[in-house]
Amino acid sequence: MRSSVRLATATAAAALLIGCVSGPAASEPEPSKKAGEKVLVFSKTAGFRHDSIPTGVATVKELGAANGFAVDATEDAGAFTAANLAQYDAVVWLSTTGDVLNAAQQTAFEQYIRGGGAYVGVHAAADTEYDWPFYGGLAGAYFQSHPAIQPAKVHVEDHAHPATAHLGTGSWDRTDEWYNYRVNPRDRARVLATLDESSYTGGTMSGDHPIAWCQNYEGGRSFYTGGGHTKESYAEPAFRQHLLGGIRWAVGAAQADCRPEKGYTPIFDGTASSLQGWKQAGPGSLQLNEGDGTLKTVGGMGMLWYDRRELGSYSLKLDWRMRGDDNSGIFVGFPPSDDPWSAVNNGYEIQIDATDVPEKTTGSVYGFRSADLKKRDQALNPPGQWNTYEIRVEGERLRVYLNGVKVNDFTNTDPARSLRQGHIGIQNHGDADEVTFRNIRLKDLPAKGRPTRPGRPGKDHAGTAHSGQDGLDGLGKVRPGKAVPMSDVTAHHSDPPAPTTGSGAGR
Repeated sequence: MRSSVRLATATAAAALLIGCVSGPAASEPEPSKKAGEKVLVFSKTAGFRHDSIPTGVATVKELGAANGFAVDATEDAGAFTAANLAQYDAVVWLSTTGDVLNAAQQTAFEQYIRGGGAYVGVHAAADTEYDWPFYGGLAGAYFQSHPAIQPAKVHVEDHAHPATAHLGTGSWDRTDEWYNYRVNPRDRARVLATLDESSYTGGTMSGDHPIAWCQNYEGGRSFYTGGGHTKESYAEPAFRQHLLGGIRWAVGAAQADCRPEKGYTPIFDGTASSLQGWKQAGPGSLQLNEGDGTLKTVGGMGMLWYDRRELGSYSLKLDWRMRGDDNSGIFVGFPPSDDPWSAVNNGYEIQIDATDVPEKTTGSVYGFRSADLKKRDQALNPPGQWNTYEIRVEGERLRVYLNGVKVNDFTNTDPARSLRQGHIGIQNHGDADEVTFRNIRLKDLPAKGRPTRPGRPGKDHAGTAHSGQDGLDGLGKVRPGKAVPMSDVTAHHSDPPAPTTGSGAGR
C-alpha cells in the first residue's frame, strides 16, 4: 500500500467478480529475461540408449539460441574436470544411463555443485550412477521400473516455478514412458508435478507419484523431470517450456522456492468453491479466472480476507505476479471487519510494490521494517513472472520468505497490535494496480503463548474469556475449560526478539 493513498470512509463489502475465462493454450517458450549463461549437455550412456537423445540435444540448443544462453554438448566424460566445468552455469544430464564417470570425474562434479553449480536431469538421468550416493541425492530418486509408453494425466503442484507456471489448473495430458522410482523424493525436494496413477496402468508409487521436482543441494541447484523418453516430447510446446523453465531456474535466470513442502492445506485452489471462506471488505474486488486458477486485483482500495477463522501460529504460502509497477500486499493479524482500514490500523502488511522507500517496497513489513534489500533483489523475479511468499507467524514474530529466501524478520512490540490472533487478507489497491494471486495454502504451526489481542481477549459464545491450556488454541478457537476473569487474560511475549524498526506513520 502506497502512503499517498487515503480512504476517507469505510464502504460496504463489494461482491467478488467471477470470470470464466479459459486459460491460454500452451505456446512456445517466452525468451529469458537474463542472457549470458552457458550450459553443457551430457548424454553419455553405459546402459540402454534412448533414440530420442539427438532430438533432445538439438532441442536444448534451440532453446538456448532463442533464450540467450550458450549450449555445448558432449558424450566425453573427460569434460568433467574442475577447470572445464567452471565455465558452465548448469550441466544437463540428458537420458544418461549406467556408470558414466570415473572417481576423479565424480569428484570434480561434486566440487562443481558444492561451488554453486547446477544439475538438470532429464528422464533416464535417474537410471544413472547407482553406486554414487552423491549423485543419487542430487537426482532426488533412482529409476525402478516403467510400463509401456502410454497417455497419462500430470497434476501440477507448484504453479509458480518456471518449469510449471505455464500449465493450467487442469491436468496436463501427455504421452511418455512413465518411470516408477525407488524412493519418493518429497521429503527432500519440492515436488512440482505428480502422475495420476489412476489415469494409466503400471504406476507403483501408491498414489503419490512425483514426476518433476527441484531442490537446493549441497550448495547447488538440482532440477529433474521424468519426461523426455520419446522424440515427440521435444516437439510439444508445453514440454519444451517445462524443460526451458527447469534450465532457467537451474542457471539462476529465474527464482523459485524449492524447499520441500508438506502439510499445507489449500484455502484458495483456483475454484469458485474455495472462495466460500473469503469475504470482500471495501471497494473493488479480486476477480476469479477459473481457466488459470488466479485472482486478479480490480479497483480499490479494498481487501479480500479469510473469514473462516482467526489464526495464531501458522505458515501462509501464496504465489503472486505483478503486471508492472503495481501495488498490493498481504495483511496479517487483524480483527474481523468489513472496513479494510481496520487491517491497516490493527494488523501488519507484507508489501508488494516495486518502487517506494525501502520500508514500503516488496518484502517489507509496510512502514515498520524494510526487507533485506540485497537478498530481496537477488530472490525477486521481475514483473510478468511469478513469485512465492511464505509468511511465517509464530507468537509475535513474523518472517517473510521470497522464493525460499528469508528477506525479513520482524517482531511486534506495539502493545496496540498482536500477531498472536487475527485474520489474513489480500489487498486490491486501486484502479491503476494489477496484481495476480494463486495457489494460497496454509499450515498450522504449534502455538506459542496465548493468542489474545490487547483489548480483545478470546471469548466463548457466552462472552467469558479463557486462558492457558483450557482457553484458546493456536488457531483462535475456543476449547472447553475453566473460565477465568477478564483481568487475568494477558498476551505473552516469550519469543526470542527479532529486530524492529520504523513506525506505522503514514499508513
